[in-house]
Amino acid sequence: MVDAPGTPPRTRPGVVTLSSWLLILVAAIQVLNLIVALTVVGKIRDVLTDAYAGTSAEGAGDIAYAFSIITAVVSLLIAAGLVVLALLNNRGKNGSRITTWVLGGILFCCTGGGLLTGLTGGMTGGGNTTGDVPSSEEIQRRLEDALPSWYTPVNLLLGLVALLALLAALILLALPKANEFFRKPKAGWEPPVPGGAYPAYPSHPGQSGDPAYPSDPPAPGTPPSTPGGQPPSAPGGQPPSAPGGQPGERRDPEPPSGS
Repeated sequence: MVDAPGTPPRTRPGVVTLSSWLLILVAAIQVLNLIVALTVVGKIRDVLTDAYAGTSAEGAGDIAYAFSIITAVVSLLIAAGLVVLALLNNRGKNGSRITTWVLGGILFCCTGGGLLTGLTGGMTGGGNTTGDVPSSEEIQRRLEDALPSWYTPVNLLLGLVALLALLAALILLALPKANEFFRKPKAGWEPPVPGGAYPAYPSHPGQSGDPAYPSDPPAPGTPPSTPGGQPPSAPGGQPPSAPGGQPGERRDPEPPSGS
């Protein structure tokens, strides 16, 4: 994986890789469950339509068919989301790990509830009837007669495998090695690149930012030069002058008084 510049490379631990493969397995089971459900949804609608014909719940077959289609679409979206989360987890995205826990927890509860319902009583339960509506036992008996013999065992087996794989994937993402992998790395020291530009020397006011290089030493007897090549000047811009005379005038010393 590629990290931000200045950060040390990270190695993905095996627990994260295994968790991602388990998420992909759960997604594949979701798609397989979708295919299995679509093969029997027509028979379920026919059984419910015949059972509730002429009763107050005559449209139950169409409602069950529409609900099955919506559930199939949601299952397909969840499968795609699990695959995307698995790929992002492999790249060390902590946000995807949190999303995996949230989505995986919801899916775990739904899958577990569906398995519990299938093991304890199938699609319906109880034997009470209301008015002219057939009893739930009668509906269950008709469904068992209409559906293939392999449907219920295969559905329960796929649900159990998906439940265990999802639980293992969520636990693996919470292990210490996974926590270290998803933790944001600290920026490390980066050596200078050979041939790169060095910082410029600080410049004085009125000068360019280019660094100054030393020049040849002046000849003997030559006064030192000042920056800019101009001779030094006295305050006010005038050249220095002798006391009491004109600028540049040489005067002899005055004799002592009384001589």
